[in-house]
Amino acid sequence: MRSVAHARAGALAVAPMLIGVVPFGLVAGAAPVAEGLGTGVAIGLSTIVFAGASQLAFVDVLADGGSAVVAILAAWTINLRMVLYSASLAPSLAHEPLRRRLGAAYLLTDQAYALSVARWAEDDDEPEARLPYYLGAGTVLWLAWLASTIVGALVGGAVPPEVPLDFAVPLVFLVLLIPLLGTRPAAAAAVAGGVSAVAAGEIGAGPLSIVAGAVVGIAAGAVVDVVAVRARPLGDTTIP
Repeated sequence: MRSVAHARAGALAVAPMLIGVVPFGLVAGAAPVAEGLGTGVAIGLSTIVFAGASQLAFVDVLADGGSAVVAILAAWTINLRMVLYSASLAPSLAHEPLRRRLGAAYLLTDQAYALSVARWAEDDDEPEARLPYYLGAGTVLWLAWLASTIVGALVGGAVPPEVPLDFAVPLVFLVLLIPLLGTRPAAAAAVAGGVSAVAAGEIGAGPLSIVAGAVVGIAAGAVVDVVAVRARPLGDTTIP
């Protein structure tokens, strides 16, 4: 029963983030249909890939006449951040059986990762609570994403062009980012990463701009954290 309670807590924690996820899912469902790839491709991408930015990149490459191999490479490049996420989660889930860790890998998203690492830092003395909380958040996200993708694929063409569904792409990441900016290292990582990603995109880095932003953001956060630790009085354990 405690596992159910932890899963419910994860589901409730992720619910406010659906305000950005659902419109993003509508876009991810409507885009393949609008480009002539069909409803099956839209639903298949959300089921197999389950990553909005990568799905849109995949569709864009195919719509521009690119090959399936190039489309897959573009989607894979954008999703390289998941390697960092999974490496970060691995120590906390090392006690779980392989099959459960594989299930967790399938449900890995920006939202599930951010919520979980923040929660696990608070209840580190309850390792058995980690995976249920993560799965609760991840399952709600997956269900909402798949449902909104199906709706987008079926009715996306009926949405007037003046309705700016594209706003969902930045919104979903803003909803994710803002609650995490509680420390100076986090703020430094967000600013440096965002500026670097935009700059890289402006000079033509394409999908690699996200990777560049991630690398610079991590480095900036680490530098600020080290400086803060060195400047902290001996014995002070507060988080700057």
